[in-house]
Amino acid sequence: MSNVKSDKSKNIRYRAYKFSLSIINLVKDFPKDKVYMIFADQLLRAATSIGANLIEAKSSSSKRDFIKFYEIALKSCNETIYWLCLLRDGKLASASKINPLIKEAEEIGKMIGSSLLTLKGKK
Repeated sequence: MSNVKSDKSKNIRYRAYKFSLSIINLVKDFPKDKVYMIFADQLLRAATSIGANLIEAKSSSSKRDFIKFYEIALKSCNETIYWLCLLRDGKLASASKINPLIKEAEEIGKMIGSSLLTLKGKK
């Protein structure tokens, strides 16, 4: 059973890592004006925080700490979706670039949420 949890956690961490790389590739081509720089900064912070907190959870010292890092990762995932939606709806980036990223963030969020429910014994 612990291998199943370990594989699930590895998959979430891998997807979060790949997602962070996708965000980096998106923002590196943004114009160098103030609005885009603010979005790039906020989006990078939120998106990379997902994977960083999942890695922190991996080395946590207790189940409580593990859950806390997963909760932070989920919040960062939701924040990332917010920034992506603003980019798309504010016409700062094309929907064709942003929608797949939103979908991936939503899927990662569902994976993290499902893990949290399991960890809290609610599933």
